[in-house]
Amino acid sequence: MMIGKLGSVVLDCPDPKALAEFYAAVVGGKVRLDPDSPEWVDLVREDGTSLGFQQAPQLREPRWPDPERPQQFHMDVVVDDLDTAQERVLELGATLLDDGKGERNWRVFADPVGHPFCLCAD
Repeated sequence: MMIGKLGSVVLDCPDPKALAEFYAAVVGGKVRLDPDSPEWVDLVREDGTSLGFQQAPQLREPRWPDPERPQQFHMDVVVDDLDTAQERVLELGATLLDDGKGERNWRVFADPVGHPFCLCAD
């Protein structure tokens, strides 16, 4: 029996608006600011899924694959073309962590704050 349903995945980060804008460009959606809570930003997609971004000024960023600073979470983003998607996320400020050396159908990146995420071929 299900206890609840997923409301959103929340990422700690130094600048919630900037990271929300990065992910809006990667997965779509609208950045929603709350003037009463500047430390919190939501990214809401048309299908109802969302990501939350919470200000954490003292964030100790993950260092993939360092077990001393684990990834803490990651997202898989399914894409039609890995090369095109890679070019776009790099333009947006992502960092390539593992290119798979052409042997896998996924690649690992870090967002501008250091959270790992994967681009996966559909």
